[in-house]
Amino acid sequence: MVEPSPGAGRRASVKDVAAAAGVSLGTVSNVLNRPERVSAATRDRVERAMSDLGFVRNESARTLRAGHSSTLAYVMLDAGNPFFTDVAQGIEQVAESAGLSLFLCTSDNRPSREAAHLQHLQQHQAQGVLVTPVDPDSPALDEVVGRGTPLVLIDRAREADDLCSVSVDDELGGRLAVEHLVDLGHTRVAFAGGPLTIGQVRDRYAGAVSAWQDAGLPPEDLTLVPCGALTIAEGRAVGEQLAGIPRKRRPTAVFCANDLIALGLLQQAIGRGWSVPGDLAIVGYDDIVFAGAAAVPLTSVRQPREELGRTAARLVLDESGNPDHRHEHVVFTPALVARASTIG
Repeated sequence: MVEPSPGAGRRASVKDVAAAAGVSLGTVSNVLNRPERVSAATRDRVERAMSDLGFVRNESARTLRAGHSSTLAYVMLDAGNPFFTDVAQGIEQVAESAGLSLFLCTSDNRPSREAAHLQHLQQHQAQGVLVTPVDPDSPALDEVVGRGTPLVLIDRAREADDLCSVSVDDELGGRLAVEHLVDLGHTRVAFAGGPLTIGQVRDRYAGAVSAWQDAGLPPEDLTLVPCGALTIAEGRAVGEQLAGIPRKRRPTAVFCANDLIALGLLQQAIGRGWSVPGDLAIVGYDDIVFAGAAAVPLTSVRQPREELGRTAARLVLDESGNPDHRHEHVVFTPALVARASTIG
């Protein structure tokens, strides 16, 4: 029979659980940490006692003994972008399978905020850190690695072989988008995205330029429309800029650096009464779930978002527990998904 709960205001301890279940402290410890060493009947008795007493494991004490917490952490670039939440879902799937929790935070594309998050995660001894960094060469990342915390870059890569990374060939993705538009007969195309200090945007634009050059089209007919951020609001602003260009010179298609810009542009185009794709064809990037569900389903370059997260999580867990771990740079291949915004 389970003994009464500890007095009001006091949390049940391991000692309380042992007394209630009629077992030793070592047995309770094994149930918590090495359950395979305990018979099913004894484990069931201890777990019932924990439940009846409202026992909550002291994670701080466990962390102190193990040298790290049972937590993975992901520092994403922008929590408002579904691309990153899809990546986080992939990470969480692997974390859950390993019996770990996932802590999420966002840098909001600010180096100082990213550095503050990384310092906080080290203080809490995260078992592994995954990050989509503002700058993949940031010294803040080196500090994490230098203190022994496994770290994996997501959607970014480094030239050096000093940590793992998982990314997509964005230059190829940009090439696929523009080749698609050229194949459809467009000879005036705009690239909308920015800032170009973001590596992915820069690579996507480079791929677009390369495909345009290979098609033998005049350089001045591939127009760069700079954006201050990768947001829907910036996409609307792109629409305003295009509306100010005389129709005879206006681009007939736009390749957007991500789907949020593309969705904002699509909204603006429809609001102005433009036909999509008749007056303006639009290609996005990432293929978030909203792309296919838009009023005019959006052609987009697909990235394997959840697989990026799953792969990165497996790499950081391997680095955490495998003394023979070797750093890997995994690069996925994007694919163009053609929909009504270009082939309607």
